[in-house]
Amino acid sequence: MLNSSLKKDAIEKLKISLGQYEKSSKILQNNAVKLHNTRTYGLDVIQKVEAYINTLANSPKEFEKSFEQVRVNLTCFKVLSEISYDEKEMIRLAGSGTAVGVAAGVATAAIAPTAAMAIATTFGTASTGAAISTLSGAAATNAALAWLGGGALAAGGGGMAGGSALLALAGPIGWGIGAASLAAGGYIASKKNKEAAIKADKERVEIVKSTKILEATSFEIINLESLTQSLASKLEQSLISFISNTKHVKSFTSFSQDERNLLRAIINNTASLSKLFMKDIDK
Repeated sequence: MLNSSLKKDAIEKLKISLGQYEKSSKILQNNAVKLHNTRTYGLDVIQKVEAYINTLANSPKEFEKSFEQVRVNLTCFKVLSEISYDEKEMIRLAGSGTAVGVAAGVATAAIAPTAAMAIATTFGTASTGAAISTLSGAAATNAALAWLGGGALAAGGGGMAGGSALLALAGPIGWGIGAASLAAGGYIASKKNKEAAIKADKERVEIVKSTKILEATSFEIINLESLTQSLASKLEQSLISFISNTKHVKSFTSFSQDERNLLRAIINNTASLSKLFMKDIDK
């Protein structure tokens, strides 16, 4: 049959590209979960530092100012981590109601809750941090869900939901191109050979583009996770060592000058670690 081999070859290439996409998508989700777990560990270390500082008398005012900013940097991560990911609610709160917004809401709802939380905290902290840090309770949760659904926020707009990796994670159906069914032979199989080949090639190009986005994003996530893990581990060890060597000291004014410098370094590193929670992933 005329162009039958062309059609068969195009569909086979489409299936292969879908398989590569699905593999990259799963890798990105796993990397996002690792980053979330590392950030959770980092959050625990930061809270230990703050708890220790709170036990000291006569701490400098500069310490409190530092922790005020640290809390702001952590607010969005904590809010996004505590959201209950409900599919209907996420789609309902896709504030703008645009096709992209709804697709993003569906995309996130389609992902397992653990991965959805990890992805939200990977891509949502910088985009929504300023807005969410001024909110609390249900208002903060709604703002975060609106971001996930593509709705507008005062800071950052739709963030990832308006663009690339989150929508890419929705898969072909989430993009509205139906490539999954095409690859299975449904729509394309019913078309004339040449038309089907052209359609399959077009779908494959879009899938390859999204796969490359996922792979590049995974690389960024891996680097951020490594940096976060390193800084959090060093900070925890510094804190443990400092407390062990100064057990008898209950007031900042009783520390030696060297000890004060060490404690200031711990505070500075705590602030640096908290900034990583607001670090953008290139998309």
